[in-house]
Amino acid sequence: MSDTKPTVLFVCVHNAGRSQMAAGWLRHLAGDKVEVRSAGSAPAETINPAAVEAMREVGIDITDQTPTKLTWDAAKESDAIITMGCGDACPVFPGKRYEDWKLEDPAGKGVDSVRPIRDEIKARIEVLLADLLPAT
Repeated sequence: MSDTKPTVLFVCVHNAGRSQMAAGWLRHLAGDKVEVRSAGSAPAETINPAAVEAMREVGIDITDQTPTKLTWDAAKESDAIITMGCGDACPVFPGKRYEDWKLEDPAGKGVDSVRPIRDEIKARIEVLLADLLPAT
């Protein structure tokens, strides 16, 4: 088995909601076994407050995260790239694992509407994690 940790990059347009929640879940569930990155094709200035609140409700603090511009290098250096509605702005590299998660955009929604998105992301992260880190 390789000593290198898998690297997962979550990409959405604003890097303020879905990708930040996904990164938060993966950090929480994988600990230090996976390197987690997130970025946006057109990053917002701040994280969606409803996403922050929805994650806080499950004990995950994402307030220290900042929306980040997607770079070619970040994508190139990642093993798995999970896109969430960034369309043609997401770079494609041969040999990478790609998944496009169709998730509702939490932008402009209240925390009641963001909770189901948060929970769907958690379920997808659990499947991804089982695949990335098979039981040894």
